[in-house]
Amino acid sequence: MSITPPSGRELELLAPARSAAIGIEAVNHGADAVYIGGPAFGARAGAGNALADIESLVRHAHRFDARIFVTLNTILRDDELEEARRTAWALYEMGVDALIVQDMGLLELDLPPIQLHASTQTDIRTPEKARFLQDVGFSQIVLARELTLEQIRAIRAATDPTRCVIEFFIHGALCVAYSGQCYISHAHTGRSANRGDCSQACRLPYNVTDQAGRIVAHQQHVLSMKDNDQSANLAALVDAGVRSFKIEGRYKDMGYVKNITAHYRLLLDDILAACPDLARASSGRCSYTFTPDPQRNYNRGATDYFVNGRKDDIGAFDAPTWAGLPVGHVLVTARDSFELESAVQLANGDGLTYFDLQRNLVGFRANKVERPAQPGSAAQLARWRVWPADGMARLKDLRAGTELSRNTDMAWDRLLEKKSAERRIALSMTLRECTDGLALDVEDEDGHRAGAVLAQAFEAAKDAARAEAALREQLGKLGGTIFTAAHITIELPRPWFLPAAAINALRREAIEALEAARAAARQRLPRAAAVAPPAPYPDDSLSYLANVFNHKARDFYARHGVQVIEAAYESHEELGEASLMITKHCVRYSLSLCPKQTAGVTGVAGTIRAEPLVLVNGSERLTLRFDCKPCEMHVVGRIKKSVLRQTEGAPLQFYRTRPPSGAQATR
Repeated sequence: MSITPPSGRELELLAPARSAAIGIEAVNHGADAVYIGGPAFGARAGAGNALADIESLVRHAHRFDARIFVTLNTILRDDELEEARRTAWALYEMGVDALIVQDMGLLELDLPPIQLHASTQTDIRTPEKARFLQDVGFSQIVLARELTLEQIRAIRAATDPTRCVIEFFIHGALCVAYSGQCYISHAHTGRSANRGDCSQACRLPYNVTDQAGRIVAHQQHVLSMKDNDQSANLAALVDAGVRSFKIEGRYKDMGYVKNITAHYRLLLDDILAACPDLARASSGRCSYTFTPDPQRNYNRGATDYFVNGRKDDIGAFDAPTWAGLPVGHVLVTARDSFELESAVQLANGDGLTYFDLQRNLVGFRANKVERPAQPGSAAQLARWRVWPADGMARLKDLRAGTELSRNTDMAWDRLLEKKSAERRIALSMTLRECTDGLALDVEDEDGHRAGAVLAQAFEAAKDAARAEAALREQLGKLGGTIFTAAHITIELPRPWFLPAAAINALRREAIEALEAARAAARQRLPRAAAVAPPAPYPDDSLSYLANVFNHKARDFYARHGVQVIEAAYESHEELGEASLMITKHCVRYSLSLCPKQTAGVTGVAGTIRAEPLVLVNGSERLTLRFDCKPCEMHVVGRIKKSVLRQTEGAPLQFYRTRPPSGAQATR
């Protein structure tokens, strides 16, 4: 499709990193930016990193003009604000490019002049919310995953592309709830998703019952979504105004980040090649030792979610884990092994899966695989014998005809454990005579220049062609650097014989000077200034859904005109039934029970109503209520008494009632 870029030209590929080592490989595989958790206060509690490790990642990324964003995106207690402030300063001083923030209390602190990005946890679904966050000083905002192209365009139209970059998730696991609007984990376990510790109740199996107690669905993972994959929609997202393309996965392993980053790097490079008005957000080009394939990594199946409107098949209801890619079917079983027919190469250690007769996913490791020695055709040579690591007895319902998949491919994993990419910045090199001897001038693809001089006497070359070829060979030896020689020009009026050691020293000096020039030219991302007077918040009241968990956040919203401010759900003011999850996913729609689906169907229209349903998992019961006008579902429940006993201290209380008109906002 044709792309009409707004004034924001750069396309940024934003990759996740669980660790600095993974972040470095994300850069090597084509990321323009990497987001990573700091030592605390990141929305993935198990993906924190020491400051020294982040500093090493920053140094590597900046060599390619790639950027490092650190997540500081949990909601914070009052007693945590000072530590968060000190962390922000430490990150700024080591060169981190931006902080990803959820808690507005941070904006009331003495933060360094570091760029701020609005986390997905800020729940950006409307032009009004997006415009507000731009106007209070956020330079980049990640939109809700549930938005359509039309809604993204509306947000782009309401914001200024020269002030605020629109970011959008293009790949990875999908939270079924609007980000920041899920409290089931805290209500049931005391582990808050807004504080980085989600228990993932959405991946559990549930019985779905109607109001009469009849089972509508049995032991289905009805809140579990397939994984996001926007590979086919990148051009449309660019056209809608997205400029930062975000890959989910701060809990994912090295192989996932390498593969998925490379996959989207290639797709975005195709768009950039077709649209010269757009530009990359960092330097260098990548080459790979493998062919990227997003299906080879852990996934629950692919969906583009709501980008192109509501779809029937967005859920991973059968299993919340990855079944893998099909490999073949069982031919015969034996006491300790089985045989299957497969067109793919199997290996010892591969992970295989199948669904039993109850549609439960069964997985096992192949301890040993071999091809039985059978004369015959090539088709017969695709017969394999597999010895499961834990024997055959536990493999329920494995029989002839069972379809098998593979979710661990040892050959693929070993390929990605090795060095699998190189990233190089193109440069031009010119060798010429100068007053002191020979000069080497270098200029990289971004226009940075440097040079070095070799002052010594030279011998005349006996073989001019051979001498020049040797010079080109020595100058082009850039393997230990981040550069590659796109052009080498020899401007010598006479052929000289130059010792290899002398040319190598000249080249190294010029390259070191070029790296220094790149570093000196690098500018920090600017911190956006908030508009004055303070922009009014789109609403004058906030419920617990706004996640206000400290008094600085309360002060922020009061300063922006909010009159009624309730404390976050984690403060335990909401003790009765409450919406514990708000989601665009509709269980009634997925089960073909939506009234809109029956519109116009003779004899059915009007008989199906959006009455509540109930989710049951053991002793847990959650009520599904359907708000059909915005086409949203609320999962309703109450906080457990055991969770209340876990938390010491009185609940936070801000406003309980609306203050009198004109009254100053106070606690």
